Amino acid sequence: MPHPMSRLIDSLANAALRRTTAAESGGGEWQWTAEFELAISVLKADHAGADEAEPSVHPLATIAEVFGLDEVDTTLLWLAAASDLDATTGLSYALLRGLAGAVRPSVGLALELAGVPTATPESFTRLGPDGVLRRSRLLEVSGSEPWLARVLSVPQSVTAVLAGGAPCDPDVSRLRTPVLPLALPGSSPVARAIEQGVPLTWVRSAPGSAGASLAAGAFDEIGLHCLSIDISRHLPNQNLADLLAAAAREAGLWGWGLLVIGAEVLAEPVDCAAFEILEQAAVPVVAVGARPWNPAWLTRFPFIVDAEPLSVTERAAIWRDSLGELADDDELRESLLGLRLTPEDVTEAARYARVLAATGDAPLSAGVVREAVRRIGGSGGSGADRISVSTAATERPGFDDLVLPEHTTAALHQLVTWARHRDEVAAKGPLRTRGRGIAALFTGGPGTGKTLAAHVIAEELSIDLFQVDLSAVVDKYIGETEKNLEKVFRAAEALDVVLFFDEADALFGSRSDVKDARDRYANQEVAYLLQRMEHFDGITILATNLRGNLDRAFSRRMSFIVHFPDPDPAVRRRLWEQHLCQLPALDEADPVNLDFLAESVDLAGGDIRNIVLGAAYDAVSAGELVGMRRVVEATVREYRKLGRVMPEHGFLPLSPDLPTRSPGTR
Repeated sequence: MPHPMSRLIDSLANAALRRTTAAESGGGEWQWTAEFELAISVLKADHAGADEAEPSVHPLATIAEVFGLDEVDTTLLWLAAASDLDATTGLSYALLRGLAGAVRPSVGLALELAGVPTATPESFTRLGPDGVLRRSRLLEVSGSEPWLARVLSVPQSVTAVLAGGAPCDPDVSRLRTPVLPLALPGSSPVARAIEQGVPLTWVRSAPGSAGASLAAGAFDEIGLHCLSIDISRHLPNQNLADLLAAAAREAGLWGWGLLVIGAEVLAEPVDCAAFEILEQAAVPVVAVGARPWNPAWLTRFPFIVDAEPLSVTERAAIWRDSLGELADDDELRESLLGLRLTPEDVTEAARYARVLAATGDAPLSAGVVREAVRRIGGSGGSGADRISVSTAATERPGFDDLVLPEHTTAALHQLVTWARHRDEVAAKGPLRTRGRGIAALFTGGPGTGKTLAAHVIAEELSIDLFQVDLSAVVDKYIGETEKNLEKVFRAAEALDVVLFFDEADALFGSRSDVKDARDRYANQEVAYLLQRMEHFDGITILATNLRGNLDRAFSRRMSFIVHFPDPDPAVRRRLWEQHLCQLPALDEADPVNLDFLAESVDLAGGDIRNIVLGAAYDAVSAGELVGMRRVVEATVREYRKLGRVMPEHGFLPLSPDLPTRSPGTR
């Protein structure tokens, strides 16, 4: 096969000859100049013997095969790229166009050199927006001049490949992400679809599913490399259709398939142009998204596969490959295997754990791994605040921070155990109905520990708490509240967090008889929440001070209903002791009588915390240590703040060592 430059040199000479003949016969101005003669001579000298020296398959031939270019399209592509590969070619183009310096070919010149008549439908078909060259982004037409005067150019990544190098589009490179290929259920069907020429496959990958690894395993099964990008990492001002077109082009230049992760962003809002680019790509495309396929996205259905969550055995194997023997630690194994992480997240968590260990001059331990898992999570979501626990190990809430009756603590422990094994149980089949989610209702008065317990649950599962901001969710306009809640649920599913509704009765209130339009739409909101809760694939915690305000139908949908009772004297003593122990020191000359406080101060744990905090502020302001007097003064203030009636003794223990009058009396 002759070198494409040899054919181009012949085409340049023929074009010059035609111009000379036309000028001689019709009195034209163009002449075969000495400068053009020199340019042709230089080109022939520079590329002499190229046909013999070139390998059997030129990069141009490979590109033509992958992108389905015929001989004319291939010629046009080379014509457009040649001026970037050889400056003398650009000078020849300039002489033929009557310009100075090296230039790129115009549409008219390129068609002439390729032997395509300019005033025919073929000329517009070849170089128009729907032609294979421009549709595949191999060729660009720029300028606002008349059609034949517009300029052809080739993207730099294409030029690099034609020069024998590798493609490198900076926008695509920024989105590239490593994927661990695994032979999972669903990999073989996807592999067969690729082999059968199916242009687009959609893999629905819910949180905890290894959709990307499934797709990469399919490419691996047929021995085809894939270019994997995470489209969700695109910059705000970037056009997704252009990004995907560039990625499809780069995959074709490599001769690979294209794996698009995070493809659900193409539907928020729907970008039909982006879906069409995926379907029309010259290479097989597998898109992985968290959403089910919507027929409105394309006129033709892609091949659709649902990715299943990894089994415990598969997760254990990935953790062991990433962490080595540390993954066999019983405590770490119990907490890690329940995490809904993708294989890529596991690999990244292990890498980041080593970074934390090295920078903290500490060994790689279970605690370091848990911290790495927590930090690599995603971020943000409309209508909710993602609350990450402190990075200081001493400040992280744990079960030791909960002062609750034994049966309440046991229920919380059971909730954590269920959450860790929910995917394993759901995979059994017969018990699986709707979502894999776990819903819990925390009831009890203010300050009894409901919010703290939600934080502890998230900490034990090494994930974050996603606290719903009711002011950002509830909307006075009909239908908007449901839309806002749907955003919250989707974000919580995608991020794999604990979704926490505090004061849940404001949203999940009881349905009432319909007396006006407001009642009807309020009931619709509750009905929507009931349905969405059933299909939610995560962990939901509802907290309410008044359980009776919730709709009865919610009780059936709760996996756990945990009551946080007002503390009895024994629990109150533990609460006083716990909060006072957090102070650096107490006044030994004025000892705190814990037994008396536990019996006399009938308040919840949150109120007791406020009292200790107030006593600490008073003591620091006075340059003293916290003693019984400061605690009593803070207790009186807290009672007054809450509007509670104080006992006659004014919280002073009836002891000969202390005065019997109430603080604040004169």
